[in-house]
Amino acid sequence: MINAVIMAGGSGTRLWPLSRSAYPKQFLTLNESKTLYQSTIERLSNLEISSLITICNDEHRFLVAEQLQGINQWGPIILEPTAKNTAPAVTLAALSTNEDDMLLILPADHIIQDETAFTEAINKAIPHAKNGKLITFGIVPNKPHTGYGYIKAGNKIDNGFIVDKFEEKPTSDVAQNYFVSGKYFWNSGIFLFKASSYLNELKNFRPDIHSFCFDSYKQSKKDIDFIRINKEIFDKCPSDSIDYAVMEKTKKALVIPIDAGWSDVGSWSSIWDISHKNEDNNYVNGDIMMHESKNCYVRSDNKLVAVIGADNLVVINTKDAVMVAHKEKVDDAKNIVQRLKSENRSEWELSREVYRPWGKYDSIDNGDGYQVKHITVKPGAKLSVQMHHHRAEHWIVLSGTAKVTLGKKKFLLKENESTYIPLGEIHALENPEKISLEIIEVQSGSYLGEDDIVRFEDIYGRIEN
Repeated sequence: MINAVIMAGGSGTRLWPLSRSAYPKQFLTLNESKTLYQSTIERLSNLEISSLITICNDEHRFLVAEQLQGINQWGPIILEPTAKNTAPAVTLAALSTNEDDMLLILPADHIIQDETAFTEAINKAIPHAKNGKLITFGIVPNKPHTGYGYIKAGNKIDNGFIVDKFEEKPTSDVAQNYFVSGKYFWNSGIFLFKASSYLNELKNFRPDIHSFCFDSYKQSKKDIDFIRINKEIFDKCPSDSIDYAVMEKTKKALVIPIDAGWSDVGSWSSIWDISHKNEDNNYVNGDIMMHESKNCYVRSDNKLVAVIGADNLVVINTKDAVMVAHKEKVDDAKNIVQRLKSENRSEWELSREVYRPWGKYDSIDNGDGYQVKHITVKPGAKLSVQMHHHRAEHWIVLSGTAKVTLGKKKFLLKENESTYIPLGEIHALENPEKISLEIIEVQSGSYLGEDDIVRFEDIYGRIEN
């Protein structure tokens, strides 16, 4: 029995400005119609998967639930109260299953173009995992890459190799030697093993991680469709990767080669590498005009972008930010994110369009004492019963039907109708129909921050006890 464990807790800062902390790259559609997270799940269709377990942080729980629903999938969603790297996350997943079950550990933010080769590699590994081996999958390199960790293959065993050692990201000269030798694979972060095999090795090498994870999982609580791990205990757990905690120490590690058009889409240049390009070697997405430009990646979500006389550039336009970078410098986007955080700007975390469990809002205008939002409420969804200390609101229905709670009154608003919510008035907004509700919300007041919300009732469990 194989349980697929999808690791969906990354932040994806190197894909800023499209990827933000509140909506990181695994939940984005890049070059496909599905998100990276959804594609990760769908490529399991030719494997005998008995259960789908997703591990994410609390902030992204409704994104996970919605995207699972979007591809008609479901399974346990384990919420990490604190990011502690991959070893504790995998441990929580192992503790949630039967000890004889196999766990297929998959990052949620990778692209694999050859799904047949991927499936074949997993099937080759299954007999070894059944016999107690801890399998890691090594990507067959197609060039000397300095951005990945490496696995050195030792003696051959059937269709795999004993792991000789793990290597950190190398310099260019070392990477060239690795590539020429043919003995090294890129470290994919994909693993297969029995839950008991992993937990036993973890007990041997990192009993502290095992103990904190065991105790925090034992004290977990079921919340709607989520498993909430005990925060007080889990916060004490050391942070470590599965490589450092177990795989580099165990004598039971095997590496299975995989050559399947893999990319960890860790930067805009790596996305350009695997994208379908035109005759000038440009990838364009959106309303783009190119003139005498080549080898570029250009994406625009909402307006015309013209690129003239450029070579090897990445240009990303979103509703609230534009990034222009040389392809060799795109990894430095993380430095911009750090600067935004240090200057207390919101663009590192949120885009102009913000997703909520009930739908989304787009902050289309703001100024001194006012803010205008375009709000979309999903069919059957309801915002919390709430009030604000510092702002009043005016709602205008663009399409659909709004069910409004205003103090002790309840009433319906149709298209082109509006209502006013005075400062301090308890209110709620609900969509009672089977089509989306679209409204314009005009806020006015002395303070318009999102933290000026006092919730009284919330069907999504967002009230602090």
